[in-house]
Formats: sequence, structure tokens, C-alpha cells
Amino acid sequence: MNNKKLRWLALPYLTWMVLFTIIPLALIVVFAFTTRDGNFTFDNIQHAAKYLPVLVKSVWLAALATVISLVIAYPLAYIMSNMRLNYQNTMMTLVMLPMWMSFLLRTYAWMSILETNSGLLNSFLGLFNLGPVHIMNTQAAVVLGMVYNYIPYMILPLYTIMVKIDRRLIEAAQDLGCNTYHVFRKVIIPLSFPGITSGVTMTFVPAVSTFVISQMLGGAKNYLIGDLIDQNFVSGGYNPHYGSAISLLLMVVVFICMGIFNQFDNEEMEETLK
Repeated sequence: MNNKKLRWLALPYLTWMVLFTIIPLALIVVFAFTTRDGNFTFDNIQHAAKYLPVLVKSVWLAALATVISLVIAYPLAYIMSNMRLNYQNTMMTLVMLPMWMSFLLRTYAWMSILETNSGLLNSFLGLFNLGPVHIMNTQAAVVLGMVYNYIPYMILPLYTIMVKIDRRLIEAAQDLGCNTYHVFRKVIIPLSFPGITSGVTMTFVPAVSTFVISQMLGGAKNYLIGDLIDQNFVSGGYNPHYGSAISLLLMVVVFICMGIFNQFDNEEMEETLK
């Protein structure tokens, strides 16, 4: 009886999922396989397949930004987890502080920094007769924007997992003769794998589908798959059927990438624990 009562508590969540997740996804599938007249067709999917090079570039840049974020966030999260509680709270505030500002405002700030002629970076380098450095409207600028905007999503799950690691396990490994490297490889990394998985997912998914960053920092030559979707839904070339087909293709690729990563993640963890 108690279990039946508890099931009712999940009703608001289920209602939310149906209205804002299942139904929108179903509409994307319907639009992807229909024409403006409502007839079934594969033409939209064939049209979306023409943008595979753009999709590959989007996956590559998002994966690169995710790896860079992991390399930066992992030691930072570990250092934070070993700080005193008041310092941890301060560091968390500093990590979250940029997210309290507008996403567009943060990206505009990077435009001001990276601008070739009057940017802050090149103005600073000019004081030492260096530069100018041409970063704006390049893939490097897009990756930099991704890392800056999405690295908090990597830090937070890593820190949440690492702060819960029982320090007695580390001490036990040291007492058994493990050096710093083996403690890190055999104890800390396996115990932090859930945070790595969550952080990679939370960083890669928004990065691969971004369009604001690529439009503002990458220029017309560095359009990503998110820009194409945006054009078909918002811009003058409004065509929700093509946009839905491209979105569906992107979702399939993301699911495949996540499946590959999870499989690699499980094998790596088993190998580490041996």
C-alpha cells in the first residue's frame, strides 16, 4: 500500500517528461519523416545526410573541448575536494560566478578579448611588440568558447564525487606500499569514474549542439550543426522538416558517441581495478 502511495509522487515528474521530453521528441521524428503536406518521405533524411562533414566537425570540436575541459577540471576538482570547507565554498562560488551572467554576455566578452585589431589580448601583446594573434573567427576560438562556457559542467560532478571519497581508502593504499602514482591510478581514478562520465556527458552534449558560440566566435567559415538547425527553425530559411531531420541525425550521433564512451568507460574501469 505504501509503495502505491509513493508511486503517485512520481506523477508530476512523469507528466513533465511526457509534455516536455517525449512529445517534443515525437514531433521531431514526425516532422523529419513528413513533407509540408503531411506525406511520408525520406527526402528530409537524405537532405540532412549532406551535412555529415559539418556534423563530423561539430563532434570533433566538441570532443576536443570536452577533453580540454576534463584535463583542466580534474586536478582543479581534486584540489577543491581536499580544501577546508570554507575554502571549498569559496571555490565553488568562483566556479559558478560566470554562470550567473548571461551566456551571450560571456561570449561577447570573449569577442572583445580576441578581436584581432582592437582586442584586449592583442592590445596587451602590442605592449611587448608581439602579435597580432589571429584567433577570432577560427576553430580555436570556438573551442575556447566551448571550454570557457561549459567547464563548470565538468567541474561540478567531478567535485561532487571526489569530495565523497573516503580518505581512509587512500591512507590504506599508502600503508600497503602504494606510491602517489598508484594511489591516483588504483584508488582515486576508479572512484571518480562516475563523475568523469557525468562531466563528459554534461559537457559534450551542449558543446556538440551549440550555435551561439560558433556564430559569434567562429564566423561564417566555422558553422556547426547547431547553426544549421537554428537556420531551419529560426532564420529566413524556415523549414522545420529539414531542421527536424538534422536534429534527429545529431541525436543519433550523440547517442552513438555516448554509447561508445560508456563502453570504453566500463572496460577502462575493469582494467584499472585488476
